[in-house]
Amino acid sequence: MTGILARMRRILATTAAAVLIAAPVLAGCGSSDSTTTAAEAAAAKSWSAPPAMTIDPKSTYTADMTTSEGDIQIRLDPAAAPKTVNNFVFLAREGFYDGLTFHRVIPDFVIQGGDPEGTGSGGPGYSFEDELPEEGQYQVGSVAMANAGPNTNGSQFFIIVGDQGVQLPAAYSLFGKVTKGQDVAEKISTMAAQGTETPEPPVTIETVTITEKKAT
Repeated sequence: MTGILARMRRILATTAAAVLIAAPVLAGCGSSDSTTTAAEAAAAKSWSAPPAMTIDPKSTYTADMTTSEGDIQIRLDPAAAPKTVNNFVFLAREGFYDGLTFHRVIPDFVIQGGDPEGTGSGGPGYSFEDELPEEGQYQVGSVAMANAGPNTNGSQFFIIVGDQGVQLPAAYSLFGKVTKGQDVAEKISTMAAQGTETPEPPVTIETVTITEKKAT
């Protein structure tokens, strides 16, 4: 079991230095090429600090994620993880995720996306602190932040698709749960090219639309 959990943590980890450094460098790389991709446009977006708190933790937030393989709906949990939900909502509304990919997919474990570089080392140019769950709270369909260690959250997230993911240690900020489209996530988890963890063909996040329902 210890070996499995260690492997899981290595798989989810990103490179902290790259998360903090790569995005600002990309932001300075202008291009006049009309064929610039959506992913490149997202990579050009970076910020020097986490977003200000703009969500209402008492409201209900839903993220409708359209992917090249189908739709996934996520109920966000601002009461449990207000800073993490605020970050995800901010990035989604900025169009940061549009055109990015699920760069790492593993059956019975997770699908991971939200990296503008598509390598597992990119981010939005900043990091923010953890909002960790209690042990045993991860479920199939849980949505949590990938990280490179304590308090290194950025833009990368993962969706748990199987029992191995459920067994993760409580070291990843849990901020939502899939309510529709879990079958799409599980299909994506099977799409890696042989001998890799990278989908072939690539699986793209086309849009993420946030719906807010005010508390009454």
